[in-house]
Amino acid sequence: MNLLRQPLRKTALFLELIKFPHTVFALPFAFMGAILAARGVPPLPTLFWIVVAMVAARSGAMAMNRLADQELDALNPRTRERALPRGLLRRGEVILFTIASFGLFLFAASRLNPLCLMLAPFAMTILILYPYAKRFTLLSHLILGLALALAPLGAWIAVAGRVESTPVVLGLAVLLWVAGFDILYALADIDFDRAVGLHSIPARLGPAGGMAVSRIFHALTILLLLLLIPVSSLGRFYLGGVILASALLVYEHLLLIRHGLKRLNAAFFTANGILSIALFCFTLLDILLL
Repeated sequence: MNLLRQPLRKTALFLELIKFPHTVFALPFAFMGAILAARGVPPLPTLFWIVVAMVAARSGAMAMNRLADQELDALNPRTRERALPRGLLRRGEVILFTIASFGLFLFAASRLNPLCLMLAPFAMTILILYPYAKRFTLLSHLILGLALALAPLGAWIAVAGRVESTPVVLGLAVLLWVAGFDILYALADIDFDRAVGLHSIPARLGPAGGMAVSRIFHALTILLLLLLIPVSSLGRFYLGGVILASALLVYEHLLLIRHGLKRLNAAFFTANGILSIALFCFTLLDILLL
């Protein structure tokens, strides 16, 4: 048992480092892109490599984020207990993990189709540059949204081997959805961001201004999800999913209006996790049953 304890502890630390449960935000949208491209369930080998590519890319991106922010995390009371600032993981270990993750992403892309492999370095560039964006621009929320928008777009390309209007509309919806909830998450760091010179919409506009921009982004998200109905010939099951997604976004904003940052985790993780899974399930029902 003692021989297993250290590897299990390291594994747990890396899973915490990359916030593995947050994969639930992007993976269902990757599946949405795949089933919309196939108009059904894609071949299992294709689905397997989509999952490998997405999880590997996200793991590399999160590890890169932790490396870039190690010194900032050590200064921020909210993040100083993370593994790198506390020395629970060595910087060299995380660098090797990042390289391995991106290497696996490239290999998975090569197993899908030539266009996926050709576009993979561009996706990696966005993922690697994002952690530094908040040092230069308050649009970092949109850059994070773009990083997650690659999930449905990449999955569509993996199945169809081309780009069409459907994954672009879905990708834009994901971009604005993620940017909107990232703005809300940034509310917790307004004072710290201002003190160290980091850029965010809440740090620039204040809590009320940040929440207003987030509401605009989420309203546009719903409009884009509705636009998918004529663009991709979706029906009443999908519409039901969009209605549920709208209710969850309203709930998310009401939680923060009524309870402030005390309910941030419920608004950030629970509501958005349910939204992504539910929207995928309703889309799958629509394609299989209508």
